[in-house]
Order: sequence, then structure tokens, then C-alpha cells
Amino acid sequence: MGDPAASQISEAMNRLWQKFLPQMEERVATLQSATTQLANRATLTLEEQSGAAADAHKLAGVLGTFGLKEGTELAREAESLFEGPPDALPASLSRLTSITGQLKAMIADRA
Repeated sequence: MGDPAASQISEAMNRLWQKFLPQMEERVATLQSATTQLANRATLTLEEQSGAAADAHKLAGVLGTFGLKEGTELAREAESLFEGPPDALPASLSRLTSITGQLKAMIADRA
């Protein structure tokens, strides 16, 4: 028989996950969109770049809250890449594509 308090915490965390899942998916979609734009144009507007960095930052925090340490590390890496100089982004395209795919899969697997 399990610890009732631990079970309640687990249930509460699962409810919170479901509550924040649409926001997390939306943030990953922002990263995917920025990566696609980068692939198509080899550049991003400052708004696209800062939006992607902000969403990566928020993902890093929320994924850590739910114990997804690897997701936090990936999101922080994406944030760092998006915060870098705009002319360095094309060289990061492959890595950003990989990170975005991993984050999407991680969130889907947890859901």
C-alpha cells in the first residue's frame, strides 16, 4: 500500500501537467515554427528569435517542475542558441531541429 500523501501529490502533478500541456505544446510549436522559418529563409526576425528564446526559457522551467531534467537541459540549450547572434543561427539549424523534435516527443510521451 502506497503513501496516501505521495499518491495525492502524484495526482495533483498529473492534473497540473494536463492543465499546462496545451501551453507546453504551443511553446514547442513556436520553436518548430522558428526552426522552419530559419530553414526556409536562413534568418529570423528579431521578434521570431526573441519569441523562440522566451518560449524555450519557459519550457525549461516547466519541464523541470515536472521532473523532466533532460527536457530542461534541451530547452536551455535552445534558449541559448536563440539568444545568440542572429548570424550564428543558420549553423545551429540542425541542432535546433533535433532539440525541437526531442522536446515534442518527450512531452507527448509524458502526456
